Amino acid sequence: MNMKHDLRADILQRLQSDYGLKHKAGKYMREGECPACKKKELYAFHDDPWMIRCGRGKCGQTWHVKEIYEDLFDDWSKRAPATEQHPNATARAYLEFARGFRLDLIQGWFTQETYFSGELNAGSATVRFALDKGGYWERLIDRPHRFGKMKARFKPGDSPRGVWWCPPCVELLDVTELWIVEGIFDAIALVHNGIAAVSAMSSGAYPEESLKELARQRGGKLPKLVWALDNEPGAHKYTKRWVRQARALGYECEAAQIPQPDSRKVDWNDLHQRWNFIDDETQRTEQVEKDLATARYHGSLLIAESASEKGVLMYDWRERHEFHFGFDSRLYWFKMDLEKFNKAMQALESSERHEDQLLNDKQRRDKALRQCGGVVEIANCYPQALYFQRNEVTDESWYYFRVDFPHDSGSVKNTFTGGQVAAASEFKKRLLSMAAGAVFTGSGQQLDKIMKDQLFGLKTVETIDFIGYSKQHSCYVFGDIAVRSGIVSEVNKEDFFEFGKLRLKTLQKSIAMHIQRDSKVYRSDWLPMLWLCFGAKGIVALAFWFGSLFAEQIRAQYKSFPFLEVTGEAGAGKTTLLTFLWKLLGREHEGFDPSKSTRAGRQRAMGQVSNMPVVLIEGDRNEPDKAHAKGFDWDELKDFYGGGTLGTKGMKTSGNETYEPPFRGAIAISQNADVSASEAILTRIIKSHFARPEVTTESRAAADNLNLIPVEHLSHFLLLAVRAEAQVMAKFAERVLVHEQRLRKLKEIRVERIIKNHSQLMALVDCLCLVCPLDENQVVTTQQALTAMALERQTAISADHPLVAEFWEVYEYLESLGEGPQVNHSTDPKLIAINLNEFAELASVHRQNLADLKTLRTLLTESRSHKLVETNKPTYSAVRASQSAGNAMFNKPLTVRCWVFQSA
Repeated sequence: MNMKHDLRADILQRLQSDYGLKHKAGKYMREGECPACKKKELYAFHDDPWMIRCGRGKCGQTWHVKEIYEDLFDDWSKRAPATEQHPNATARAYLEFARGFRLDLIQGWFTQETYFSGELNAGSATVRFALDKGGYWERLIDRPHRFGKMKARFKPGDSPRGVWWCPPCVELLDVTELWIVEGIFDAIALVHNGIAAVSAMSSGAYPEESLKELARQRGGKLPKLVWALDNEPGAHKYTKRWVRQARALGYECEAAQIPQPDSRKVDWNDLHQRWNFIDDETQRTEQVEKDLATARYHGSLLIAESASEKGVLMYDWRERHEFHFGFDSRLYWFKMDLEKFNKAMQALESSERHEDQLLNDKQRRDKALRQCGGVVEIANCYPQALYFQRNEVTDESWYYFRVDFPHDSGSVKNTFTGGQVAAASEFKKRLLSMAAGAVFTGSGQQLDKIMKDQLFGLKTVETIDFIGYSKQHSCYVFGDIAVRSGIVSEVNKEDFFEFGKLRLKTLQKSIAMHIQRDSKVYRSDWLPMLWLCFGAKGIVALAFWFGSLFAEQIRAQYKSFPFLEVTGEAGAGKTTLLTFLWKLLGREHEGFDPSKSTRAGRQRAMGQVSNMPVVLIEGDRNEPDKAHAKGFDWDELKDFYGGGTLGTKGMKTSGNETYEPPFRGAIAISQNADVSASEAILTRIIKSHFARPEVTTESRAAADNLNLIPVEHLSHFLLLAVRAEAQVMAKFAERVLVHEQRLRKLKEIRVERIIKNHSQLMALVDCLCLVCPLDENQVVTTQQALTAMALERQTAISADHPLVAEFWEVYEYLESLGEGPQVNHSTDPKLIAINLNEFAELASVHRQNLADLKTLRTLLTESRSHKLVETNKPTYSAVRASQSAGNAMFNKPLTVRCWVFQSA
């Protein structure tokens, strides 16, 4: 009783805080917000709050609280521990509160046991049922998600196939109707409601031995069988097959299917718990009868042997004179001709055939319906609208359809626009283009009615147009795998992810990812090889790749995420390193050359991923005279440091709306030469230079092995990293402050941004230890290397480009050639004014090496030793004034256009 009280108290507290349910008086809690329709008509029993229900007639949805608060129904040994006096206490609590069973009915049917997995080093209490064939079936009840897909198990080595499990209270020799369900809990649930049921243990298990034995014991007086397996495609196929086989044994067969109105799976145990929620006995009986009749109707549709039979069943259930339906994965149209029906009825009533005279009124009506019902095939496939998907940012939307075929070619899924579902001609063309040979021959009127039925109340799925981390949804989406709050989910059969109330999918299909879910396949022996080949700089690159998985979270808190520059001579191993790092993230990729793409192309490439590196390869800018230099400027990347926009795009509307997608990734640059850019860009970069190594036998073998490890053996690293998101961010926040304080003590580093960048990467090296077994020496050596990189970066931004430094060396030399100014036209000692053409001419006369003027004009704008003040400024020339003094023949103008720099 204490357990029940504690569980009820926890549930009441959450219902009040999460849904606003209030208990004022009486037995109900009311005024909660319904999670489906959002109206404040949700209610629950205050004394037994195991179910919540919407009281709004148009909604009326019901949820068991274990669907909403799985954690409260997840660890039964903790909530109700077994004792010597009550060895079955845990199992009893699970069956009573998680399954809604009466212990007085099922006493003695089960035992409490334990299961332990040596491989996972985890155990669980179980509820065990003995099987007639020998062995047992047991359900794991303590955090079963730890064991993957195995929530239940049979005794190893034993198979229950061929024999059903029968509840001890069911008298098989007396029943007139026997229901056959999948699970033991489904059978127990039906028994609670006065229905004789047995469990086949699996939809794919045909209880042939039990059926033959029952037929032998009953001596030919066989009960009617109702095949009530789960309502899912795999079980549909088996239901039809088992019905045929049972009929061959002489059994009369029907079927029952619980409708699945949304993505929530509902089985017989779920229905039983919903029925228990109704306290009025009359209302409860009516609801049970209604649900069973509905299930029988859907079961009859499943096992209908012809399209005509199915059409008549649907007409008989709800008398609509025209409607569409699917049979054998084809689309049909049913139209009732009342004139033909009346004539058929009159003909049967006046018929002299003996078999017609034996028909009762219902049988005569059914036969007349079959004779007059017009069933026409209007598509050689069956298109079904699954959901509506919308991109809120761009205001684009689509209807997502699945198209099934009668032949064994599987299903095709794709999108239709609003215009394509609104016109028969457009629908026909789109269907033909998305599925080979799919032909729709219906009319526009028929299509309108089909879409009216299929699209009404259609669920909506949110979309993103990239892969990786969605900040809005706090979720990682990688193709067919998603991770949210450390939990890995696979895409469902309708191609989207469900996280409670959130439905999400990505529209990005062009990036292929190969992510290994199985931890056993993951090879962790790559770290020593990486260290041997690349040392601390390899760990720096690894930490950046690892940190890029959290770039959005880091930018949200710290307003920036650094760029990484990997430079080195040809043959230094940059490609080997980058290719390997990409494998850890499930991609076989290196990067793209920004100089070979348009600005729009670069924007798209950079917008395809979130919390992943965007690698710019061989985008050297040391030769500004090349034509492609005009196509890409490093300053394009400036805003990406803080997650700025990729660019502004106009939206296809009649207004002036724009779309400004943010940069969500992390910038990495790989090229042979150093990046030559403005100080604003250089201070955003952490630079790692790789020299061509001295190759040893061991390092060559390690590099070869890194190249040979397939992506499937490495990509589990991605899941290890993102599942540790909470721990990583907590440790990052702690360590980044420590490293910032240490770098600030180095007086040589004067630029705050350099401190910030390198301290962030140092913190990421610390965080890397959460998923990667770095030893203390590797961590310390890597931190030292990053400190050295910070010092080098400070030196780099204080130094001129080599060609600019050469220019100023030539300037000093030329100025020293004689008395008075030689190339500095300025009369202000604080300024240097140079006419570049005269400068180049004089340098040539004195055989001084100098870059060509086109190159210099570009590079001198970033001169650091002498800051540029102005270009092409008319300047009174001190040089020409000196030359003209005492020279009557001097006739050059004394004003010259000069580039003006600060002298110091």
